[in-house]
Amino acid sequence: MAVDRYAASGGTVRLTAQPDMLASYAKAAAGLLPLPGGGHGALPQRTYEIAGYRVDPDHLAAYARVCGLRLTDTLPLTYGFVLTFPSVMKLMTARDFPLPAVGMVHVGNRIEQLRPVSVSEPLDLRIHAEGLGPHRKGTQVQLVSEISAGGAPAWRQTSTFLKIGGGSGEDSSQRSAQKDDAPDDPGVPTTTLHADQKIISRYAAVSGDRNPIHVSSLGAKAFGFPRTIAHGMWSAAAALGALEGRIPEHAVYDVRFGKPMVLPTRAAEYVRRTGEGWALELRHPRKQHPFLTATLGEG
Repeated sequence: MAVDRYAASGGTVRLTAQPDMLASYAKAAAGLLPLPGGGHGALPQRTYEIAGYRVDPDHLAAYARVCGLRLTDTLPLTYGFVLTFPSVMKLMTARDFPLPAVGMVHVGNRIEQLRPVSVSEPLDLRIHAEGLGPHRKGTQVQLVSEISAGGAPAWRQTSTFLKIGGGSGEDSSQRSAQKDDAPDDPGVPTTTLHADQKIISRYAAVSGDRNPIHVSSLGAKAFGFPRTIAHGMWSAAAALGALEGRIPEHAVYDVRFGKPMVLPTRAAEYVRRTGEGWALELRHPRKQHPFLTATLGEG
């Protein structure tokens, strides 16, 4: 069982195992969070740390299958998200976290891989929150996850989450400066991804992300979606399947999520070479609105 020993003032909390995801969601469901309309409090100045973590090969294989990736002896670029997500959820469902975890929308993700990480390497995981601020549609926050191997940093991720409602019309994220619309004529799709509830439920089980917007029709409607939606990080991982074998050892993968992928759906994927690396897009095959826009390049 994970041990949580922290003072209200913060500091580093050393966990002995991955936090219990069911317990985290039970806290959210039981209302052990600030009242809706919050977001004015300060973020907890606390870092969760797990030392010597060992990857479960069966879990890695299940992740690769549901995301359509090849299973190799190094971790997929996006796999660190699911390794650190239990600690992210533990932080987001803590009593002193100023935003509600359930119903939060993942709007952007940036991953920097400093070097490939072997399946057999013991890993040190660290997670903290920063960047609480206004967004034109509500309030956003960034969860920063870091993985070290062999005593040196190997992987870092910044995930931006949004609580919709009460937007200020401003946006403290630099991502707002990016162009909202994808190019008018993306050309011929490289491939097509398919997402349905069976696939997304499998991803929810593997990732531990059982947010009701992904697994419950009633839950999705309660948060304003017509039906359940795909996880942004499932689409971010699946999109990289088109570039397997071409991902740099020192890679930066910067993803911006657009309109939600309402299930079931297909997504046309467009991949093009740029001067800095690759540009990727997932679009609705008929309406052509973007589900995801991303860049992949060398760090």
